[in-house]
Amino acid sequence: MYAREIEADLTEVLVTEAQIQEKLAELARRIEADYEGREILLVGVLKGAVMVMADLARELRPHVRTDWMAVSSYGAGTESSGVVRILKDLDTDLTGRHVLIVEDIIDSGLTLSWLLANLKSRGTASVEICALLRKPDAARVDVTVKYLGFDIPNQFVVGYGLDYAERYRNLRDVAILAPHIYS
Repeated sequence: MYAREIEADLTEVLVTEAQIQEKLAELARRIEADYEGREILLVGVLKGAVMVMADLARELRPHVRTDWMAVSSYGAGTESSGVVRILKDLDTDLTGRHVLIVEDIIDSGLTLSWLLANLKSRGTASVEICALLRKPDAARVDVTVKYLGFDIPNQFVVGYGLDYAERYRNLRDVAILAPHIYS
């Protein structure tokens, strides 16, 4: 889906598909350099990180393993509740592994902070974060993100995996959703 096809639903495109692909290639080169000689386990956070994880994994040159975890702190709303629930846990034993959490967006940081602590408690060799987007003005806890795509304003955004009520995930860009859609 292209932004021009649903422009009445959007107020502004923040990051284009081309900018996303360029940034993911840049992040992949950094990840490769940092993890040279070590196997990485990419842990994608469902459902929003599907696009980021797929494109990042394809961009990485060495073999990587992947697994998925589903956690929720949103429900059908537009703001994090701060209460994290595991909807799907990992299938992989993390003992001794170098884990790279792949996220679509960091809002308050509450969910990611919880997830980081949870994965570290499982005997990992290391845990780092790769996030496509971050809203610095929405942060309620400080989370160190080693690989970051873009800082964006504290607006409700959709596209490239990000949704509102399970819609807009297949928008190729990241755009601000018009308030009349969710008000």
